[in-house]
Amino acid sequence: MRIILSVLASIFFIGIASSQDDLLNLLGEEETGPEYTTASFKTTRVINGHSLENTAHGVLDFKIGHRFGPANGGAAQAYGLDGATVRLGLDYGVTDRLMIGLGRSSYQKTVDGFVKYKFLRQCDAGCAMPVTLALVAASSVTTLGATEVPWYSPDRTDYFTHRLSHAFTLIVGRKFSERISFQLNPGVVHRNLVAGTEDPNDVIHVSGAGRVKLTKRVAFNAEYFHVLRDQIPDNFKNSLSIGFDIETGGHVFQLHFTNSAGLFERAFITETTGDWANAFQPASRGGGFQFGFNISRVFTVHEPKRPKG
Repeated sequence: MRIILSVLASIFFIGIASSQDDLLNLLGEEETGPEYTTASFKTTRVINGHSLENTAHGVLDFKIGHRFGPANGGAAQAYGLDGATVRLGLDYGVTDRLMIGLGRSSYQKTVDGFVKYKFLRQCDAGCAMPVTLALVAASSVTTLGATEVPWYSPDRTDYFTHRLSHAFTLIVGRKFSERISFQLNPGVVHRNLVAGTEDPNDVIHVSGAGRVKLTKRVAFNAEYFHVLRDQIPDNFKNSLSIGFDIETGGHVFQLHFTNSAGLFERAFITETTGDWANAFQPASRGGGFQFGFNISRVFTVHEPKRPKG
């Protein structure tokens, strides 16, 4: 009888232990949470504008943006290689949803900064969210010295507020497959000072960008910023850029062709002078396209604690 009771007791306690393991497994699955979509774009920039990607929590991203001069400058300008516009920037992932960035451009000696926050994230499993939704708020200030001629008329009083501009961009994007991603990024650029009384301070644009993955490490990108009619003078054009992303370990090289010299919102959305229609015409007929590149190198400066799955 004692042997039978001992066997029954053993079976009972084994059953309890098994039930506890199953419960812990279920709790572990709940802690893991949704499986969010990743690698919609190879980096946080499509070409000039922001992509729907963020720098990961605790990661610092050092970015170098470089634009040569117009390719139709002729042999005297080495077909654009003699000219250069450069931006150096640092982006940091405060969380997986929130990132901040700061940069300095040679274009009008401009310092710019931004905050980007993901309100929604596309899911592969664990939730039914089909898109990623993010908001980018950016500001820039021109730091031309008192002895330098500002971009506006030198007979105007040079107030600090004249140098400021702000931009707000909404990004709605989706990774449709392992190869194809697309996003819409409408927004507004506010300029504290404009050239003429008829020029609006607020410039609205309706824009988009896409990516097609060609190989495991190479992707084709394109982006277009369409400014609504009669908001910028005729000598300024809409920004159109195409290029390739090449991933090599911790680096991402972006090689592209663009008609924009500037690398922050006010510059490439409201002050693009390159004209693709005159891309192969003499420079005297208007600026054409420019060759450029971006380099991204990431560093992990803080290892966040992850929930145990």
